[in-house]
Amino acid sequence: MGALRRKMTRAGLPGLLVTALPDLRYLSGFTGSSAALAVTRRAARLFTDGRYTEQAAEEVAAAEVQIASGSPAIAAVEWLAAWPGVDFAGFDPAHTTVAELSRWREALPSRLRRNFLSPLPVPLVEPLRRVKDEDELALMSEAALMGCKLFEHIVGFIRPGIAEIEVAAELEHRARLLGAEGMSFDTIVASGVRSALPHGHATTARLPRRGFLTLDFGVALKAYRSDMTRTVYLGKPRANERDAYAAVLEAQQAGVAAVASGVSCGAVDEATRSVLRRAGLAEAFTHSTGHGVGLEIHESPRIGAGQTAKLVPGMVVTIEPGIYLAGQFGIRIEDMVAVTRTGGQVLTPAPKALIEL
Repeated sequence: MGALRRKMTRAGLPGLLVTALPDLRYLSGFTGSSAALAVTRRAARLFTDGRYTEQAAEEVAAAEVQIASGSPAIAAVEWLAAWPGVDFAGFDPAHTTVAELSRWREALPSRLRRNFLSPLPVPLVEPLRRVKDEDELALMSEAALMGCKLFEHIVGFIRPGIAEIEVAAELEHRARLLGAEGMSFDTIVASGVRSALPHGHATTARLPRRGFLTLDFGVALKAYRSDMTRTVYLGKPRANERDAYAAVLEAQQAGVAAVASGVSCGAVDEATRSVLRRAGLAEAFTHSTGHGVGLEIHESPRIGAGQTAKLVPGMVVTIEPGIYLAGQFGIRIEDMVAVTRTGGQVLTPAPKALIEL
């Protein structure tokens, strides 16, 4: 909370309303689904509802807890408006709907409705979350290694003729048995021509006797996420398929090697993209190279073309180039990489050489 208050002071902000659940988790430790946090330069109070009375008391140490009889966000707004010296309060417009803002303002005295709530020009909490501390990195490493164990298990489960949804179900069941709170996102299992769909969620389609199979998945541990992708081959790949896989693997390794403190996100993207450009596959690479990971599966920074943000130690990003040839096949390889003072540390060391099943 101290780092946030320093940012508030520099911004000349006497009060702050926080409603995004990942931000609430980061600042207070609260894991429930309904809450709002009011922060001033000297105090912080988390408002939630009666379902979380005991849970909030156990989880929240960085703020006082108050059970609201109605909307926690409205209770937080009213508390901020009554706090001495808080003549206005900021809120994050990226996490606030027009309807919510209208309700908050209606709850204020008429003299405060126009100017008390002020949209932040830039987020205050989310940038703090970009750089992970040792405890966060340890959790994310544990989640990433669990993903590697899941991949090792699922390789032994895969066989032609079973449905994609069976593969996803086995992955998710095994994740629970290993201790995951849940999956980071809807598991992607895309086989054969469906592997050309970057976000091909598992369907009833049967795994082919010959073709690529893309597996993109992750687990959540204490709310922190992992993310990895591996593409395997069922049967014996053709020469052009081997060449395509080799190009994507080279691009992915080049991206991992480019990760270092002080390097721009755009430079990392170019490291992967240039390899595929030389291979004549640049047009088949249709998305950014990667993204930040943490309490959310997609966080800043974005590893994309033209991105000028610099990597700093403690960030965790994905490196995931891919190619997608409609009606033929797709290939994607993804690692989580922690930025260190000396380079990048791969958190997902599962094999990346082409596996033939």
